Amino acid sequence: MPQNVLLAEDDRAIRHALERALTLEGYAVTAVADGVEALAQAHRTPPDVLVLDVMMPGIDGLQVCRVLRAEGDRTPILMLTALVETADRIAGLDAGADDYVVKPFDVEEVFARLRALLRRTGPVNGTPADVPAVPSASASASKEASGQVVAAGLRMDIQARRAWRGQRELELTRTEFELLELLVRNTGIVLDHATIYDRIWGYDFGPGSKNLAVYVGYLRRKLDEPGAPALIHTVRGVGYVLRED
Repeated sequence: MPQNVLLAEDDRAIRHALERALTLEGYAVTAVADGVEALAQAHRTPPDVLVLDVMMPGIDGLQVCRVLRAEGDRTPILMLTALVETADRIAGLDAGADDYVVKPFDVEEVFARLRALLRRTGPVNGTPADVPAVPSASASASKEASGQVVAAGLRMDIQARRAWRGQRELELTRTEFELLELLVRNTGIVLDHATIYDRIWGYDFGPGSKNLAVYVGYLRRKLDEPGAPALIHTVRGVGYVLRED
């Protein structure tokens, strides 16, 4: 059965072109022109994935995202945005989006990001699948018992999709959770950009992409505590490592 995409884009030319491209790629596409229609359609027939333009009249893509997340809907969401500033992208992630593509975009990139989002979706709509870990040589740094992973003052319940630093529970999006899980399972090991892209997105977007840096930055903000050591460290020219200095 084809996977169902709900596309909301107010620009008619972009909407029609993307609808046609997605249909030719094998998706079943429902295309709407604004956020009101998007919410109505999502409630009427829940899709497998949503593609939302950020800037739409009335209810915009960010508002659609916030409403669905507030309702407990975990369907993966890909945002389309002409806004290139990091703060604008972070606003989308904060609203609950899982990924974004900056306009003008290559349709192949949209396909790649959709495939990655759908791979991370479990058999029940909106339920993410576990992300496989990079084989770790430091079993003592990160231990798993009863479905929980513990390292560097962090605790993650993989089945419940919950995470804590000390006693404080972290509010994480699907992608943030999977990125943190990957780092925690490989505490003390430097993971290069290509490995992280492959494990989390299933596709290496190349050295020019800011996607990973944005997610790492936002995850750091959620992890940081006054007076506590930083946990995610940048290894310049290589990638990132989780350790408690």
